[in-house]
Amino acid sequence: MPPERHSPVRKVLAWCVHTYTALGLVAAAGMAVSILDGAFRAAFVLMFIATVIDATDGTFARLVKVKEVLPGFDGRRLDDLVDFQTYVALPLLLIWRAQLLAPGQEAWLLAPLLASAYGFCQVAAKTDDGYFLGFPSHWNIIAFYLYVLDLAPPAALAVLLVFALLTFVPMRYLYPTNRGRLNRWTNQLGAVWAVGLVWIVLRLPDAGAEASHADAFTFNLALVTLIFPAYYVGVSWWITWQIVRRRRRCIPIS
Repeated sequence: MPPERHSPVRKVLAWCVHTYTALGLVAAAGMAVSILDGAFRAAFVLMFIATVIDATDGTFARLVKVKEVLPGFDGRRLDDLVDFQTYVALPLLLIWRAQLLAPGQEAWLLAPLLASAYGFCQVAAKTDDGYFLGFPSHWNIIAFYLYVLDLAPPAALAVLLVFALLTFVPMRYLYPTNRGRLNRWTNQLGAVWAVGLVWIVLRLPDAGAEASHADAFTFNLALVTLIFPAYYVGVSWWITWQIVRRRRRCIPIS
């Protein structure tokens, strides 16, 4: 049976979606330059833009049906390539450049880097029932809060190592772009949270690592916005516990 032929318009639209995804690489390039220049506010702005692209390109891809129209181009591979830079490598580079760890402890950044490489390469990184399996390498969020809250270096290192280890723990984490009432609520809360993050980023000083990271109001606002990440992790772990309980009930007693 010959392959289905698609109109030139549909092919153009499909390539437009892939180009939209690839804009994350443009944002990544800008992030790298900003981080090395010590312009951390600009880096966080580009990080936010890259996250918005990642959160919306899947919707466009499904609308255009890019897999059917362009079966020879792997959009998911492109997406993973962009995500590893904008969610993992560059946020960790920012942590190094902003000197958020104590001198001599920078090598510990290899732990989340390698853990994320493991997580990205797992076939079951996204479960059939619509969750991430293991901590989904949101190092951009962790880098943001470590920078704004200016944690003591030992505390910052502890956060990095704990979440690196959680990459290997098979717990489910919400995948908000999937369907479901809980995901809709999460997206609504996430929209409010995103507004708070934009407000914080706009108030940050765009200076080098030696400058104060945030004033008192920005610091307190960041503490308030931590409610959403706490909700995300708490609900994800609660869902995992419920699944484990159901499975235990189904195990027959020998």
